[in-house]
Amino acid sequence: DKAALATTLGGTLRADVDLLNATNFYTDRLFGVWVSVDLLQPDRNAPYLVQGGLGLPDRDFYLQGGRMAELRKQYQAYIAQVLQLAGVADPAAKAQRILALETKIAQAHATQEETNDVAKGANAWKQADLNAKAPGMDWAAFLAGAKLGEQQDFIVWQPKAVAGISRLVATEPLDVWKDYLAFHALDRAAPYLPKTFADARFAFHGTTLNGTPQQSERWKRAVDDSNHAVGEAIGKLYVERHFDPATKARADEMAKNIIAAFAKRIDALAWMSPQTKAHAKAKVAGLTVGMGYPETWRDYAGLEIKRDDALGNAERAEQFEYQRNIAKLGKPVDHGEWAMLPQTINAMNVPLENRLVFPAAILQPPFFDGAADDAVNYGAIGAVIGHEISHGFDNAGALFDETGKLHNWWTADDLKKFNAAGDALAAQFSSYQPFPGVSVNGRLTLGENIADVAGLATAYDAYQLSLQGKPGQTLEGFSPDQRFFLGFAQAWRSKAREQALRNSLLTNVHAPGQFRALTVRNLDAWYPAFEVKDGQKLYLAPDKRVKVW
Repeated sequence: DKAALATTLGGTLRADVDLLNATNFYTDRLFGVWVSVDLLQPDRNAPYLVQGGLGLPDRDFYLQGGRMAELRKQYQAYIAQVLQLAGVADPAAKAQRILALETKIAQAHATQEETNDVAKGANAWKQADLNAKAPGMDWAAFLAGAKLGEQQDFIVWQPKAVAGISRLVATEPLDVWKDYLAFHALDRAAPYLPKTFADARFAFHGTTLNGTPQQSERWKRAVDDSNHAVGEAIGKLYVERHFDPATKARADEMAKNIIAAFAKRIDALAWMSPQTKAHAKAKVAGLTVGMGYPETWRDYAGLEIKRDDALGNAERAEQFEYQRNIAKLGKPVDHGEWAMLPQTINAMNVPLENRLVFPAAILQPPFFDGAADDAVNYGAIGAVIGHEISHGFDNAGALFDETGKLHNWWTADDLKKFNAAGDALAAQFSSYQPFPGVSVNGRLTLGENIADVAGLATAYDAYQLSLQGKPGQTLEGFSPDQRFFLGFAQAWRSKAREQALRNSLLTNVHAPGQFRALTVRNLDAWYPAFEVKDGQKLYLAPDKRVKVW
């Protein structure tokens, strides 16, 4: 019964992707749904429909040879193992058919570069368009299962993929779809099932796929789960216990200074026309900043939690979050909502609202140190603040105007010059090789790299302005400029296992930390600070230094 299949597939949808804030496009459910501000009509919310359905991280894992072919064999063995543990008959044959179905789904998928192209994703469809443009799925049954039956407007992010996956729902045997759904339900539930399931899941997803030799302790996993389920309730406690008002005040002041420095940089751009500058200045003037925590905390009163039902708690929490999101449809946009928890060590640009978010947890070393001087902090958290401001003006952010609408506010000539600088930066990062013969994808990581270059330059300007013309002091043998760049470099210290790093190069829009630290090569101030000379590793000839903003 293909209508019942469509209803079941619709019922599996959860709010587990975030396309433009966290650039998280992955879901193992057949489709992902993100409810957010409509990028074509920013005064309302819309559901964004995105490709999904793969158990491995990306289409390349199904379609490439070499290391990927070996991973596919191990994935098929894992599918069979899970089915066998659950007492499913003929697990080996079913595993083979499930992998074959996922391979067909992967063939329909858009690439990472296509997926990260905002202009390609902005496809406004009516509900009727789903049947007309993506036949195969019983869309009325699917949307009813997803509790979206009344919704008329959608943004379909990868139309070809949605059409290709929909076609497979009609053409692939019902029994294979049943086995596929059974496996994914078991795979998602495995952390809460008997230990043999949890261990099997970690052995594949943790060790085989990412090289992690040992699962984290059970209590840590329980904390992570609680964080996932009732994150803002935990965030409220975190802020009360660990966030100092003096830190917030100092960070607010830095943000104000860095935004002012970015506006000055726009004024100084020789290549940009007055017309485009006026739009850019309006966008900077309209920026709002959330520092530390949201003004209104989320209410979890409707979520049922039972002491003796870990699996049920996890499933109810995901269902609760999904309902919370689809309830936004048809209601005014809430510009105070945070898509990131206060206890998260990260920061966010919200392009659809021209808003920046800096959670409390990033305001600690190595990003912010209350005991450190301004030079170190401007190099570290200052560069992060500058980075998030600059995201509003990177290759994707520059497509949105001051209201958050997808709207081209550039003259053709200015856009051509901006894109030329982006091309140069993409080529620079594509020359970095974490492993012999394996390069960073400069095109996939371009938005983050533009934000790093512009953000670091802006933070440097803001630090100089903060001195108000007075000379900075040398401390512990380091000049102010040296401390600024050391603060920046320290923020990017990181470790990764080889398998995890190789996966990241395929799917992550961020370059690895050691290459993000090399952003300094594009700043003229870097060279006198450490007397970097031609022939040294971190030297870049003046004509090769990329200046975007």
